[in-house]
Amino acid sequence: MNTKEVSYTQSIYKTKTDEQLGIIQSLQHLHDELRSYKAPPIIHPTIKSLQPDPPSVFGRLFGQAKKEQPLQEIPANLPRGLYLYGDVGSGKTMLMDLFYETLPRSVVSKTRIHFHNFMQDVHKRLHQMKMEHGNDLDCIPFIAADIAEQGNVLCFDEFQCTDVADAMILRRLLESLMSHGVVLVTTSNRHPDDLYRNGIQRESFIPCINLLKYRLHVINLDSPTDYRKIPRPPSGVYHSPLDAHADSHAEKWFNFLGDPSQGAPRSETQQVWGREIHVPKVSGRAAMFTFDELIGRPTSAADYIELMRSYDAFVVTGVPSMTHQQRDLARRFITFIDAVYESRAKLVLTTVAPLTQLFISKEEVKESLENGKETKANGEGGEESIDDTMRHLMDDLGMNMDMLKNSSIFSGDEERFAFARALSRLSEMGSKEWVERGLGLEKDGGKKERDDWAKVRSRQMEDSM
Repeated sequence: MNTKEVSYTQSIYKTKTDEQLGIIQSLQHLHDELRSYKAPPIIHPTIKSLQPDPPSVFGRLFGQAKKEQPLQEIPANLPRGLYLYGDVGSGKTMLMDLFYETLPRSVVSKTRIHFHNFMQDVHKRLHQMKMEHGNDLDCIPFIAADIAEQGNVLCFDEFQCTDVADAMILRRLLESLMSHGVVLVTTSNRHPDDLYRNGIQRESFIPCINLLKYRLHVINLDSPTDYRKIPRPPSGVYHSPLDAHADSHAEKWFNFLGDPSQGAPRSETQQVWGREIHVPKVSGRAAMFTFDELIGRPTSAADYIELMRSYDAFVVTGVPSMTHQQRDLARRFITFIDAVYESRAKLVLTTVAPLTQLFISKEEVKESLENGKETKANGEGGEESIDDTMRHLMDDLGMNMDMLKNSSIFSGDEERFAFARALSRLSEMGSKEWVERGLGLEKDGGKKERDDWAKVRSRQMEDSM
């Protein structure tokens, strides 16, 4: 560890509060990942490759929509960045600056810039390129490659979107930067879901919000009020991929949802119709399993319902992608999700891939589109149409099932419905309202609200008996 890194560690622990420990660990995890991360070489697109194809005869007659060039794939080894948000004075800029100043020597180049200044520079470059090469040139990949050459770690201060011109280009710009191996760290006053709220054509900005939530750890720096005096973990309940952050993510949530006053976690055995279910880790009314321990064994809805009677919260780690070759696993996992949802319990997951890619892979979408001949019908094909399909699935959490109506991925309408329902329920169970319901954390809640929720959940479980 160099002198700066020692100074960083000492400074961070002198300035921390108890609530910031989880945040410091997330910064340290990314710091450690960057030690061994090697960004790919920057592949600069040519001006010719970014020019539009000559219009067809019909295109000349009726007009032809401007078509964006497909982007490079985001590298599989790209470390997940950080999105630190909180009120003024919460220390987010200080933490980011300390992180920036103490980046490991393996980071060859880095850039730290205020986000407003960054976007001004981007629009200036866009204007210059369009003046020189015409308005039809797809400038974003070229500009992103230029920016990536200046730093493979890019730190933004005060990320925000208040302008429709920014909203229209941000998703493609950030995705282009990531495709060149750029790691993003940013601060903001708002959660990604609150960016550009009530803005013009906000629906066009939703893909950017989803990109931020899937590719960056979203961390809240505001100290919550919790009558149990246990700080709520700063990130969401779902974590992907299975990187260096995954284990600590699961442990933080397990400690939060469990009851440390009962001592060290223990194992328990539950009985279902004369069979035993081993629960490897229990704290209070929270249970923790690996995916193999819970779903990998032959289990049924009856097993899951019994677990719901015994526990209020579940942490499941190491969730794999389940393609058509693992349909039995997928069906059991969906049954478990339904049981958690219907019992109003809490669910924390660490997954190998984003939620929308747990039950359906990019390769399966490609095969499905080819079998349905949709690429030919649309006059499109190749990797770009596959990327667009996956992006739509991510944007609306899998509920745009029309594009897969001729798919060979699902065995029938029942399986298609179960897939869509599971993603919809996971989305709801990942919301702040769901996670904090009954914990006394709601703004106008407290212990009375927690007790009222416990009574409601007790009646629901009685109805299921």
